[in-house]
Formats: sequence, C-alpha cells, structure tokens
Amino acid sequence: MSASFPHTYNPKTIANLFQVSVRKAVALDFMATTTVSWLAMVPSRLSSLSYVRVASLFFAMIALLATPLYSQAQMRPAITGISHMCVYASDMAASDNFYGHILGAAKGADPQDSSGTRYYFSETQFVEVLPLPAEHGLSRLNCVAFSTVDAKGLHSYMEARHSDRLGEVESSKDGSVWFKSRDPEGNLVEFIQAGKSHPVLAAAKPIGTRIIHVGYMVKSKAAEDAYYRELLGFRPYWYGAMKPDHVDWISLQVPEGKDWIEYMMVGDGSTTPLDHVDARALGVMNHFSIGVPNMEKAVTTLYAEDRLAPRHDGPSMGRDGKWQANWYDPDGTRVELMEFQPVMKPCCSEFTATSPTK
Repeated sequence: MSASFPHTYNPKTIANLFQVSVRKAVALDFMATTTVSWLAMVPSRLSSLSYVRVASLFFAMIALLATPLYSQAQMRPAITGISHMCVYASDMAASDNFYGHILGAAKGADPQDSSGTRYYFSETQFVEVLPLPAEHGLSRLNCVAFSTVDAKGLHSYMEARHSDRLGEVESSKDGSVWFKSRDPEGNLVEFIQAGKSHPVLAAAKPIGTRIIHVGYMVKSKAAEDAYYRELLGFRPYWYGAMKPDHVDWISLQVPEGKDWIEYMMVGDGSTTPLDHVDARALGVMNHFSIGVPNMEKAVTTLYAEDRLAPRHDGPSMGRDGKWQANWYDPDGTRVELMEFQPVMKPCCSEFTATSPTK
C-alpha cells in the first residue's frame, strides 16, 4: 500500500472528495452526481488503492470532457483601466520635447519594443512613442492598451469565445505580461498585466498624472460594441454630438474602473462624412486625454513655464460639460487636457456611470 493512500481511506471518503473536486467545474453538477452514484456501486471489497485508481481514471475522463464547458463558463479577469497609447513619430527628438518637456512626462526605456520610448505620467500609465515606419498610412495611432489583473486568463477567456485575431501571450524583463488583439475595425488593442512599477522621477513635471480616456475613429458602432461591450463588458458612460439628431462621440467605461474609450464616429449618423477624414482629422480623432483637477491652473502652468505646443487650442467648454484644452504633438496627435468632473449639464445624454475624481 502506498504511503499516500493509508488504509483509513474508504470508498465513502473517496467518493466525497471526488464529488467536491468535480463540483468545482462550472455547469458540471449533473456529471458529479452521476459519477458519485457510479462510484457508490463499486464493490466495497475492492482494496482502497484499487478504488482510488478507478476513481482517478474516471475523474480524468470527466475532466477531459468538461474542459470545453468550463472554458465557456469561466469568469473574465478584470479590466481595470487604461495602460497606455502607442503613437508613431516622424521625428523622435521633436516628440521627446513634446512629451518630455511640454507635457512633463518621465522618459523611460520601452521593454516591449527596443526602438520605442515610454513617457510616464504615473507609475503605471504612459504614452509609447515609436518611430514612424517607412511604409505608413495617414494615421499615427499604433495601439491602445488596457490594464488587466490576469493577461493569461483574459487571453484564455477571449480565445474560448472565438475572438478573432488574437496574438500570443508575451512577457518582458520588467515582469509585465500582455497580448495583442484587433477590434472589428482593425485597431490594435493590447491587454497588459503590469510588472514592476516605474516610479516617476522627482524632476519630471507631468501636467497630469492620470490618462482618463483614449479615443479613435469608428465607422460602425454595432461592430465595435460586439467587441467592447458584448465580449469584454465595457459599460455606457455618455454620448453626444455637435448637432441635434447626430451622434459624434460614444464613451464606454472599462468594466472594472472609471477610465473610458471614446468612439469618434464618422459616416452615417455623425457630423463627419467619411470622405472628409484626412491626416489632420485623424490626429484629432485618435487621441488620449489627461485628467486635471483645475483647467485654469493647468493651462496657466503651461503658459508660465513656456510649455506651449506650436499647435494648441482652448480652454473651452466641452459638450459633456467639462473644461478641456488640446495640445498637439509634432505629428498632429491630439492630447486632450480635461477636468475630471463636469461643471455644466452635458448635452445630448446624462452620464450613466460615475466620473473619475483624480
């Protein structure tokens, strides 16, 4: 008799243990009941070891059959906020001045791509600047990235639901784990589980320490909703437009946080015809936003410290009732400064989720 299975084990004990194990698989209670009933019919005169071997074999068969059902029923790991946005730069030195000096972010190495540079606004949020490829289109957007507590688990969750265009799970020397995906309109979307934090140096002077939303051009709300809302669980936050009876902006908060994505709608139903979208318009639509507690103070700081971008506009009151101002990087990518809280009633719709406060 093996020391692992003392004589005190009996068929009833093993059946109970087996029942507990099987019931851990979601939606398999009926299998557990059938299995335990079958084991109860095994002759009690079998040795304990023989009984264990029979039970183990049966359990292995059930586990194999249960795998597809369990995969479909597994819980989605939390998606907690925005990690970063990746943008292309035609002049890395000019972009360094914009993100490092004007916006005041802390410069750091890029563990995901050695050709890139990260600019941190906090220990966990940054913009990733990449050299513009020789073959490129009008857009300077490379990717948007969201934070998750379990990248491998989220990858398995999406894979089990037959999500298209999933990349492999990758990791870097800083301990971060991530994978890439494509949304229905082809935007590159990353999900990253952070590794070690990257403290922002005291010498850095970020104009804000939280990226509160990212936005990009969208042609089909229905197609994007199938990915962000139905598959991933993003939640409605607000929508609005420049004119009545149109929809230009649709905001969805991440499932387990208050950061949001913004569909920048073009085509039917919006005020922007698709054939009017050029490089300048794409730079406005494909953007990220830094939250600030007080717009007047933020803009005054940028003026006083000679941190004005050659192209900028605002402050102005947004249609969502929040103060905002726009700074543009050397390639035309818009960085929107936005107060966390609305100070006026928004147009078009009420907020359907709580806004971030800091």
